[in-house]
Amino acid sequence: QLNLQESGPGLVKPSQTLSLTCTVSGVSITINYYYWSWIRQPPGKGLEWLGAISYDGSTHYNPSLKNHTSISRDTSKNQFSLHLSSVTPEDTAVYYCKAIMGRSAYWGQGTQVTVSA
Repeated sequence: QLNLQESGPGLVKPSQTLSLTCTVSGVSITINYYYWSWIRQPPGKGLEWLGAISYDGSTHYNPSLKNHTSISRDTSKNQFSLHLSSVTPEDTAVYYCKAIMGRSAYWGQGTQVTVSA
């Protein structure tokens, strides 16, 4: 069974970097054709795709956030991470990691991150 679990600080100060990690179990993140994504949902708003890292390590980003977003992976720990720099209170949201393979999608439970002084 493929499972994803987000982890990281629930509170981040403005201007700092928001860093989250997704730990994957059940499948290696390097297996062919898997696509590993970060998505967020601000309060009262819809889902917003932030970016992704493919099974081969290539990265892709939402153009509206490209200058502030970085996604990396640690294959020895079967984890991939999100780094969002220079955050503001508008970055407060529930953050999800998600896997896509073919016609299947798997979601983490989500983690609340609040940006506040």
